[in-house]
Amino acid sequence: MDLLTHSLRERLLTNGACKADHVPLVKFFNPVGAATWLFSELDSDGDTLFGLCDLGFGFPELGCASLSEIASVRLPLGLTIERDLHFAAEHPLSVYADAARHCGQITEHPDHLTRAAAVLARARKSERSLSPP
Repeated sequence: MDLLTHSLRERLLTNGACKADHVPLVKFFNPVGAATWLFSELDSDGDTLFGLCDLGFGFPELGCASLSEIASVRLPLGLTIERDLHFAAEHPLSVYADAARHCGQITEHPDHLTRAAAVLARARKSERSLSPP
């Protein structure tokens, strides 16, 4: 299976051309390990993805990864990195990143995401109130 469909690739490229706090569009995972990635952008080079990367060591972080490198990983039993066909994000990447930092891993648990979204909303509101008019 190709990791990205044509449609996903186009949507990721569109996001990559417009820097913002996008909703992640794709989730990759290691079917025999703890590594998980949520990506929201693809650079114009067609290989550099941006998103939340969790290699399973308890320190998920925002950053870039190579699509070709992820696709080239060979796992035991002939397995490869997979795309979660049922993944549908409901929050911007910053919410997933904040929840992951608190949990030590990428999480899709609704309570963790709702809590992170509320914390970030309060922080943004506070920043706006401190900004000069």
